[in-house]
Parts: sequence; structure tokens; C-alpha cells
Amino acid sequence: MAELKFEWDPEKAASNEKKHGVTFGEARSVFSDEDALVIPDPDHSLVEDRFIILGMSDEGRALVVVHCHRAEGVIRIISARRAGTKEQKPYWERKS
Repeated sequence: MAELKFEWDPEKAASNEKKHGVTFGEARSVFSDEDALVIPDPDHSLVEDRFIILGMSDEGRALVVVHCHRAEGVIRIISARRAGTKEQKPYWERKS
């Protein structure tokens, strides 16, 4: 598999870490989870197609990562947080 390319706003990344305790570096690792679920998120942007990925990070935490796809295959991370118990249910059902 080709190496994925990522970008994010450094100020947004800092505020996300302060608010949610999740770095965008950790969030990036969710994209390597073969069992991750990707869900379209059309309700939160009129100017770009956004997606939510739910998966396990390299730190072993279930994360919800909002992102979009940019030119040349770049994934832009918008936000990341720990997944709630109910949010994790489809992930664990898929793995079993």
C-alpha cells in the first residue's frame, strides 16, 4: 500500500490536543487500521466532502477522526477525539 500523506492546521491541532487529549499524529495512525470504518459526513460542510473514520490508533485507543481529501491524495485531518462507547459498537461488531 502506498504511504498516505497528511496535512493539518497546526493551530487547530494544538487546540484539538488541549480539548480532546488526542494529537493529530496519533489520529493519523487510525488510517492504518484495516478494520476502521469510514462514514461520509455530508452534514458538516457545504464546500468539501468530509468523512469520519472510526478505528484504533497505534496507542490502542478507539478514535473518531474527521477528515477530507485534498489534491494529490493528501488527507487533511480536521478533528480527532476518543470514540464513545456507543460509537465503538459498530467497530467491534465488524471485528467479531
